[in-house]
Parts: sequence; structure tokens; C-alpha cells
Amino acid sequence: MAEIKQVIIIRSDISMGKGKLAAQAAHASLMSYLEAEKKDKEIAKQWIDEGEKKIVLKADSEDALKKLFEAFRFKKIPCSLVSDAGLTQLQPGTVTALGIGPWNGEEIDRFTSTFKLL
Repeated sequence: MAEIKQVIIIRSDISMGKGKLAAQAAHASLMSYLEAEKKDKEIAKQWIDEGEKKIVLKADSEDALKKLFEAFRFKKIPCSLVSDAGLTQLQPGTVTALGIGPWNGEEIDRFTSTFKLL
């Protein structure tokens, strides 16, 4: 059975307080999970049953997140790009995070293996 995991990638080139960063990661996780559940309920359930494995990585630009988002969408792997509402620390529409999966870990790793842990 394939390892099922979720990867969250946070931008490291913008200044976010710890609370803001945690909120953006939570948005990415939940939004991406909901996409995965729509695509394959069994994979989503397996992920929940196995403890919801998450890996948090960092990206150094908005462009890097957007390119990765498009690559995952092209491969039909559930993902979600997070844009901030701009109510506190960031300008409205600032892209802050990308949630990927839960999905087959090997498929996610093909695109994320060069990113470093946050």
C-alpha cells in the first residue's frame, strides 16, 4: 500500500508572525484535504485513519508556489493555493501557502523533493 501524506509549502520570502504562519498552514491543509476528498474519498479516509501525516516545507517565492500549483493541477493531484485576505499583516491577495494532498507520497515527492523543511 502506498504511503499517503499531505505536503504544505509556506513562503519563506515574506514576513509572517508565527500565528499568521500557523493559520496559513491550517488553511492550506484543510483546503487541500477537501479537494482530495472530492477526488478520492478512499485516499482521504486512509490518510485520516493513518494519522494524517503532514510534511511542511518552504518556498522562496510566490512564483515557485504558483508553478508548483500548476504542475500538481496538470497531474490531477489535489492541491490548494492559499491567498491571504489582507486583514492583518499582508496585502490582500498575497499568496502564502500551498497544500498538496493527501495523496500518494511518491507522486507528491516527484515535485517537492528539492524543497527544504520549514
